[in-house]
Amino acid sequence: MSDKIMYTESGGFESAVLKSTIPVIVDFFSDECPPCEVLAPIFEKMAEKYGEHIKFVKIKREENKDFAKSLHVSGSPTVLFFKDGKEIGSRLAGFMSKPQVRRAIEDILGGVIPKEPMQRVDCDVLILGAGAAGLSAAIYAARAKMNTVLVDESVPGGQTASTYHVANYPGTPGVVRGREIIDNMREQALSFGARIDDLKEIAKVDLTGKTKYVLTEDTAYYAKSVIIASGAKPRALPALGADEFKGRGVHYCATCDGSMYQDRCIVVVGGGNSAVEEAVFLSKYAKELTLIHQFDNFQASQTAQEALMNNPKIRVIWDSEIRKVMGEGHALNSVEIENIKTKECSIVSTEGAFVYIGTQPMSEWFAGQVEMDETGYIKASEDTQTNVEGVFAAGDIRTKPIRQVVTAAADGAVAGIMAERYVAGL
Repeated sequence: MSDKIMYTESGGFESAVLKSTIPVIVDFFSDECPPCEVLAPIFEKMAEKYGEHIKFVKIKREENKDFAKSLHVSGSPTVLFFKDGKEIGSRLAGFMSKPQVRRAIEDILGGVIPKEPMQRVDCDVLILGAGAAGLSAAIYAARAKMNTVLVDESVPGGQTASTYHVANYPGTPGVVRGREIIDNMREQALSFGARIDDLKEIAKVDLTGKTKYVLTEDTAYYAKSVIIASGAKPRALPALGADEFKGRGVHYCATCDGSMYQDRCIVVVGGGNSAVEEAVFLSKYAKELTLIHQFDNFQASQTAQEALMNNPKIRVIWDSEIRKVMGEGHALNSVEIENIKTKECSIVSTEGAFVYIGTQPMSEWFAGQVEMDETGYIKASEDTQTNVEGVFAAGDIRTKPIRQVVTAAADGAVAGIMAERYVAGL
């Protein structure tokens, strides 16, 4: 834990934050909160780098609920910035990447940006992404005595780590937390000799040569082969005001933020497994829950649909999409929806909106270098080989009909083996 981070309560807020002589970044966090677990090491890394120029403060939201509400903080984590006793800049909420946090800090500080010393790393297999696919690939590659390095812009885990209940992963006792699976895979990869470099920001990727090259803020990686396992992220709600209310009414993680909506009215957006299962989960808290789906049927499993349709707290609005998110100040109070068949618009009162409308691939760094489909997923055969020699794609980043933890791990195993064979044949 960094000694440059201060923990305080509502009573110490004025002296620690409002009367600070330098800018302050405040993290409202919670226990048992996957996005908070992701932010914690980012916060520490940023405190070590920028702690001389901006004060880092953490406040536990559950123990300061009324105070958090007075600042219109309704989700965990929520990051605020203060200078000269006033809030400045834009708030951050929910799952945050290191680049997001760094850019927000540097916008506040201006030109006070410490330089990073550069180092060089050479390896046999460079894995980009440390989720289930990347860690599985590392286990197989490292066990084959390959010099194996994983690079991730966040902490190991990907979407699996943020999944509270995984009920269908083979070999587990019924239901297991995604974080448990990831922690076990991480320790296994390390035990075979893999190196994990997390919280690295990619600045350049060149996969075209015999030696592959990836540059981060402080390290240049040179590899004989590359496994792309960067995964996908939740698709943002494409509605007016959705960004403004992110973390202040618009959420993407029921496990993290559902408990804030005890006896309140909320909506869930989507119709796949995630939307339907999370709607049932959220009904434990909500007084009333409305599921809004753009089609006239669900894409979820029959079991999930039955659980939802038999729940008296839940109603469904079919053939509709949210067009606008509305509220007063920082508090959401309603959404405007449009029936995509009749084009009729209406208002649904709600205090929270949880969004599950699919994912988008994190493939921007590889555009123009490996072949992709029209939505940005990387084309790779069942052996995970892309159209570029020595470059493989595994997990949710790959074009495939099913995206589950087990299929990501399977892809990783195949990619790790194929990368080892490719390197051995050079």
